[in-house]
Amino acid sequence: MNLVEELQWRGFVGQFSADSLAIIINNKKRTVYHGIDPTADSAHVGNFVVWLLLKHLINDGHKVIFLVGGGTGMIGDPKPDKERVLSSQVEVEERVKKIKKQAETILDVGSITFINNYDWLSSLSLLEFLRDIGKHFTVNELIKKDAIAKRLATETGLSYTEFAYPLLQAYDYLTLFKEHGCTLQVGGSDQWGNMVAGVDLIRRVERAEVHALTVPLIVDKSTGKKFGKSEGNAVWLDPEKTSPFAFYQFWLNVTDENVFDYLKLFTLLSREQILQVEEESGNNLGQREAQRLLAKEVTTLVHGSVLCSNVEKATKYLFGDVAIDELTMTEKDILLANAPTTTVDNSMPLLDALVTSGLASSKREARTFVESGAVSVNSVKVIDLAYVLDKNQDGELVHLKRGKKNVSLLTLK
Repeated sequence: MNLVEELQWRGFVGQFSADSLAIIINNKKRTVYHGIDPTADSAHVGNFVVWLLLKHLINDGHKVIFLVGGGTGMIGDPKPDKERVLSSQVEVEERVKKIKKQAETILDVGSITFINNYDWLSSLSLLEFLRDIGKHFTVNELIKKDAIAKRLATETGLSYTEFAYPLLQAYDYLTLFKEHGCTLQVGGSDQWGNMVAGVDLIRRVERAEVHALTVPLIVDKSTGKKFGKSEGNAVWLDPEKTSPFAFYQFWLNVTDENVFDYLKLFTLLSREQILQVEEESGNNLGQREAQRLLAKEVTTLVHGSVLCSNVEKATKYLFGDVAIDELTMTEKDILLANAPTTTVDNSMPLLDALVTSGLASSKREARTFVESGAVSVNSVKVIDLAYVLDKNQDGELVHLKRGKKNVSLLTLK
């Protein structure tokens, strides 16, 4: 299977600027560029999918330029609903460092050239830019671009600062073409208009043909919402913004409708391995083996195998698959920092503990849960209504579970 077939099978192919993708990818090895603006101090899983596309291109022998927008990040790509808050140069520089470090961790540093567009945009003359670049664009073209058109339809309007953004990104492509022989830009589907602006600029200025390729918008099939967004909260690659434990849980909780699509997009498992998992899962999707594999593979790529192993072990404890004495101090710390934890008095009756921890809304409901055999303490079912928690018997950290998924950790004091 060639690279075009591989990328199409995995779901990486959205829009592209040629009659066929084979013309862009299969004919020759290219220098490819992907840009990210440091509008935040971390990349998120939406960025990560494009980084995985870069991994496939690198493995196929293409060279990659990773452009961090230290210059364009001071302006920001137009949002479809409101004006961006401008960031200071100091803020942008700090974000550039963090995102570059994340990319270095995930991508093969030896196959990538890191570049900051502040290097040329900071010294660009306004008159030079308007004469040599601005004359190649018409206002008619720019107002048709999706984000700009949406903003012009709102009461907020659009400042000239953001209106000029597509020209700056196009100028980036022109600069990389002239200085590094770059002939392909890849990015998310929301960047298509800006990417085509660069393709057109190079054709007009240099009389040369270059290309653009986007990864399609990934939508959660079960909710119809944009992937990686939950009530406006992104899933970040930075462990300070999304803990490795929460990151692992995000992938572990992927629905059956999405899990095999995500194995193709977000892991480097081979086609044969993914098809084998899909076949073995068959009618046993309830076992969630595919989700466990997805969580392990993605967390390892982003946070490393050691931390992934710690998180995996802590998760197994929550599900009652390992005992507390099997956990290391690191794994216990991960649990206490991330899992639902309640501090209760030693010798507290189990019924009171269920209510205090939120696993029951009242003592009456707690009694019903216990009588029905739905409650366990440290993975041992308890049906004794008079059961009292005791650290000499149960330990200082108690695993309290109601039903299959409702868990609370109790710290006995």
